[in-house]
Amino acid sequence: MKQFYLQRAKRILHYRSSYKLAFLILALISSVSLLILVLPFDPNQSNIEQLSQFPSLRHPFGTDELGRDYFLRVLHGGHVSLFVGFTAMLVSTLIGTTTGLIAGYFGGRLDNLLMRIVDIFSSVPWMILTVVLSVLLKPGMSTIILVISLFSWMNIARLVRAETLTVKERDFVFYSEFIGVPVTTILIKHISPQIISVITVAAISNLSNAIMMESALSFLGLGIQQPQSSWGSLLETAQSSLQEAPYMAITPGILITVTVLCCNQLASFFQLVFSNEG
Repeated sequence: MKQFYLQRAKRILHYRSSYKLAFLILALISSVSLLILVLPFDPNQSNIEQLSQFPSLRHPFGTDELGRDYFLRVLHGGHVSLFVGFTAMLVSTLIGTTTGLIAGYFGGRLDNLLMRIVDIFSSVPWMILTVVLSVLLKPGMSTIILVISLFSWMNIARLVRAETLTVKERDFVFYSEFIGVPVTTILIKHISPQIISVITVAAISNLSNAIMMESALSFLGLGIQQPQSSWGSLLETAQSSLQEAPYMAITPGILITVTVLCCNQLASFFQLVFSNEG
């Protein structure tokens, strides 16, 4: 099965250059953003002699209103945005997958209870609760990861539940139950591998949504706080300098757009790999 999917992925990459380009761009953005962890430069170091300078050879992305190198700020922002998005995606995928597996396998009242919880979380405006949580909790990376995770697992739970309802009716699940295999083993080793395609596609889609949510919250001042930066917080800071330094908004805006588009292309790629169509 793994060999089949690998061959199918290679064939799709061979004929669809757009997917290959999305892979390369996403890998490049991720790799370059990680440079901030090893480069011996401080993205928060200011220089009053170089305030709001346009891009140049010395400062490829220019400088901000405090004279800080904007290239380093964007690298730091990319590292934070990708880390928040990836971590929130993992947490939300874990919550959604666990909820969907339990609801789909056991059914009955437990299924109804869990699905009503999903409906409640889906119906609550996440922006309002985010404001409330930002008042109760200290704004920062941990808080924004918690908020994004709490409001992005519901679709995964519904998809996993629907697939579990189908898979649990197959003969190998009945046989496992008949010979007394523990429920946790059935869920993890027998059912989960059968729905890994749905989980993978939904998780990658959640990654792009998490990056967008982080950018939106930080843009509104409810996410990453100064002096730490993310692409969203850089956009928020650039509002006051749009006329004098438009590059401060253009650079992070382009990176957010390109990253989200590449994630969506990646989700489409895996959907094709796992599909049953020739």
